[in-house]
Amino acid sequence: MKITDVTLTFFTWEGLPQISYGLMIPALGGTSLLALLTIVTDDGVTGNSFLGSAVRSADIDGHLLIRILKPLLVGQDPLDRERIGQKLWANVRATSVRVVGAVDVALWDLAGKAANMPIHQILGSYRHSIPAYASSPAYNSESEYCEEALRCMSQGVQAYKIHARHPWTKDISICRSVRKAVGDEFCLMFDATWSYDYPTALRVGRALEELNFYWFEDPLSEWDIYNYVKLRQQLRIPLMATELPSIGLEQYGPWIIAQATDYLRGDVAFKGGITTVIKGAHLAEAFHMNYEIHHGGNSLNNVANLHAAMAIKNCEYFEVLLPDSANKFGLVEDLEIDSAGLVHAPMKAGLGVEIDFDLIKRNTQFVLQ
Repeated sequence: MKITDVTLTFFTWEGLPQISYGLMIPALGGTSLLALLTIVTDDGVTGNSFLGSAVRSADIDGHLLIRILKPLLVGQDPLDRERIGQKLWANVRATSVRVVGAVDVALWDLAGKAANMPIHQILGSYRHSIPAYASSPAYNSESEYCEEALRCMSQGVQAYKIHARHPWTKDISICRSVRKAVGDEFCLMFDATWSYDYPTALRVGRALEELNFYWFEDPLSEWDIYNYVKLRQQLRIPLMATELPSIGLEQYGPWIIAQATDYLRGDVAFKGGITTVIKGAHLAEAFHMNYEIHHGGNSLNNVANLHAAMAIKNCEYFEVLLPDSANKFGLVEDLEIDSAGLVHAPMKAGLGVEIDFDLIKRNTQFVLQ
């Protein structure tokens, strides 16, 4: 089997709500471009993935995928993912981690279809469902967080994460209000989106400890390993770092060596595909650390993340970013949290979900090949 063609079909994602997830994250709103990546073989088997997100249009990276990576793919056996992956990473400085990830996900989808197996079973399934947590946007009022957390609780969701974009004193007040609203037993997390300095992170972290929050995510800049070490030495609440920067497996080494974080973090968009996520999770497992998988930015990336989560034991929760209108698009049926708070593994071949090709056709803007 050989790869004969690689195409990107760009289509509009309209009606995005005006929301933000933190001080360091661009606000959503209006329209973005996604791209459907299709890898075609001489056996007639194809692999697909999506490129782009609500905050990063696919045309930023897509031309580089076709111009630089496509010549490396055509003529190759698509099942030689590790060999192909090494070639892709050798060209990441001229492209981006996101396009490497999109190609890797499409290759895994193709391999699953060729084997007539879901990706997680090719990887080696550890489970077939995982608890989910709902992950908030950054709201203006405390009442909006409380209402959303209570609604999630009533629907059976097992945990809720707060994103904040406020002065740190306001962030603590929000966390106190949500804890009071949901009670002492419900699982809460807090994500500061890299917005604090060390003294502020220490103050917020101590408040979160008093409120029995489950983890404290990205309090400091993504490369501030020195202050993460100091912070971890002062706090009991587990720290979650390494979501950023968008880089491959080598990112994790300095954090482990310095003992600067309690959990490792990644997803198929930020780390370059399913292959890197699995390698990162196994690296974390060697040090008895969790590898908590981040939201993927688009629907097919989230499905790919779910397959990876099904194949590892050291991921405790699956992130479902709210609202759906800013995070789900392009599938006939998207992932949903059931009444028990679980998300279930797709069991069909490859990624195992149905792409809404009619929707893509209606919204197509152009095709690169």
